[in-house]
Amino acid sequence: MSLPVPTSDALAASHALQQQIAAEIAAHDGAMSFSRYMELALYAPGLGYYSGGSAKLGKDGDFTTAPELTPLFGAALAHAAAAIIAQTAPQILEFGAGTGQLAFDVLSEMAVLGITIERYVIVELSGELRGRQQDKLRAFPQVEWLDALPPSFEGVVLGNEVLDAMPVELVIRHPEGWQELKVTVKDGRFDYLPVPASAAVLAQIERQIPEHDSLPVGYVTEVHSVACAFMATLSQMLTAGRGGAALLFDYGFPGHEYYFFQRATGTLMCHYRHHAHPDPFYYPGLQDITAHVDFTAMALAAQDAGAEVLGYLNQAGFLLAAGASELLLRTDPADSLRYLPQARALQKLLSPAEMGELFKVLLIGHAVSLPETLLAQDRSHRL
Repeated sequence: MSLPVPTSDALAASHALQQQIAAEIAAHDGAMSFSRYMELALYAPGLGYYSGGSAKLGKDGDFTTAPELTPLFGAALAHAAAAIIAQTAPQILEFGAGTGQLAFDVLSEMAVLGITIERYVIVELSGELRGRQQDKLRAFPQVEWLDALPPSFEGVVLGNEVLDAMPVELVIRHPEGWQELKVTVKDGRFDYLPVPASAAVLAQIERQIPEHDSLPVGYVTEVHSVACAFMATLSQMLTAGRGGAALLFDYGFPGHEYYFFQRATGTLMCHYRHHAHPDPFYYPGLQDITAHVDFTAMALAAQDAGAEVLGYLNQAGFLLAAGASELLLRTDPADSLRYLPQARALQKLLSPAEMGELFKVLLIGHAVSLPETLLAQDRSHRL
């Protein structure tokens, strides 16, 4: 692969993480689950991609998210959140807040709307990102940081590109049944080791993959046990309170689209310095590793834990229903230097060829309802 060369310090950090992973593999009979490998590559203390010190977002990072493109994204979310807050409490919890840009834009728009957010909680696992958030949000004293979800919460929960970064199991269809692709060390490098799937993974396959026994031999895909467990915890947090809703933005598909015969190599993808490639063993700790989200599996996990699926929309439908186009017109179209960059950014968020269709919004909750404008765009029947 022709990718940018890491710095010497970055290479040293990646080498240290590789040694840590290899030692754990050796201590567990020469193999570890891919989900454990992905967990260490992303979250190992001080060395993982999200827990280390490298920049993740923006032009100096590895990828750009919707809030980094335009403040219109956060402003539109604020309008949707305001309708839910009116039914619950003036509180927002954001899981994985990136640079803090989304929180900044949501809180700024809430002020424009005359809504006082009494508490804005950020659950952040990355020390580097937490530092950037604290700098960005100095003007908002109601912001606080936690290391884990609280046992209960009332208000609105936001998660932008959170589920795709949760560890997955890799599985492959074998003539004798499903196998897990575990990680081993071969000739000094990490490699895959197929082994018969465990009972827990088989149960997840049966729950998650429609017609799993009809997929062809050699078919590789992901199962999302960790993300499903997160959805259960999130649902329990919401149902423990008097009312609230979670708005989860990510790229992915419903189950019946996720497991097309043509998608026979899965959706696992890595991001390094704005380059996308499929090798999760390339400099662990220095690159993001993601998988598309199975939104049907997420919705079922939420329902199983007692939450209600309030809606499922594509990103374009959500943003238009939340008033993004009207928000753009706050900038005078005659002021081309200010208007055109915002219009281009919004077009990227809305276009079916860009982020408008691939990105979806799953809304789950307890004791709240969505405004009619959002319900008119609902595609829950496609889950």
